[in-house]
Amino acid sequence: MTTHRVKIYAGFERLWHWLQALFIITLMITGFEIHGSYTLFGFETAVRIHTVVAWAFIALIVFAIFWHITTGAWRQYQPKGDRSIVRQARYYAYGIFRGEEHPYRKTELTKLNPLQKATYLGFKILIVPIMVTSGLLYVFYNSWQSGWTGGLAVVAVIHTLGAFALVAFLIVHVYMTTTGETPLSNVEAMITGYEEIEDESEDASVSV
Repeated sequence: MTTHRVKIYAGFERLWHWLQALFIITLMITGFEIHGSYTLFGFETAVRIHTVVAWAFIALIVFAIFWHITTGAWRQYQPKGDRSIVRQARYYAYGIFRGEEHPYRKTELTKLNPLQKATYLGFKILIVPIMVTSGLLYVFYNSWQSGWTGGLAVVAVIHTLGAFALVAFLIVHVYMTTTGETPLSNVEAMITGYEEIEDESEDASVSV
């Protein structure tokens, strides 16, 4: 097998990824403290940090949406609608532990495998909108809850469920980063932007 070094991740993509990770982890830490799970910063400080970082996260989302649309990067998340996602899930579940060959070949144009596409798409169109919408409703509850008794409690439950979904996503995402050529190769690629890609002329590719 021969490979060549290719720039996979653009500068903004890497910046967006690491800022998003920083914001999400900070929001998780402060959010669960606000819920009373533990004491780290103190309630009032945790609320202030959570609020400031939440607005920064929303600003980052707006920039990221603009970047994905203008560069066409949104196409990376389009599912193919075949059984390739089943093969990929099977590989992550136990095939990787049996030394099976990866069912998907990464290329310069398709850097996400089918399961990654589905996971990240769900993150972008389901988890993030739920967290942002419920968070904004929480911040501006004085302007809408007057005619809805218990409305804030419902929003709080939705926001909390979204937070647990976010934790689950983070765990899955971290696991996926360890499934490259080495446990840290995917992390290195997201830092440098470059990754070793198999030559497409070889016959090892699998249709997605």
